[in-house]
Amino acid sequence: MSQEIPGDLKFLKSHEWVRVEGDGRATIGISDHAQELLGDLVYVELPAVGDTLEAGNACAVVESVKAASDVYAPVSGKVLEVNSALTDKPETINEDAYGDGWLFVLQMSEPDQVKELLSPDDYEQALADDEH
Repeated sequence: MSQEIPGDLKFLKSHEWVRVEGDGRATIGISDHAQELLGDLVYVELPAVGDTLEAGNACAVVESVKAASDVYAPVSGKVLEVNSALTDKPETINEDAYGDGWLFVLQMSEPDQVKELLSPDDYEQALADDEH
């Protein structure tokens, strides 16, 4: 049973999501689909607060019993905050990928990059295309 995708999110084809918070801040996580593919998450490696991330570069790792997967920065910016609760409870991502399972918050250096990302409908279409 997959979670309904919130309408305010933007996506990368590699299953990262972005929620633009205003003030040039953006919260980033991985999609419900991604956590389903990975299975039960056992470890999360997050970027450090103060790190500068480039859009498209790997910046975090989520690890399940089955596989480890890189997380790519959907937009460029500086890490303001990380969800340190995931260190002890990585399964929060499995339970609430679009809510409490967020990974980190960026101060975007190029907010226009969000326009290049997929809407929820486009992301769902990309998933459907992958299944054929």
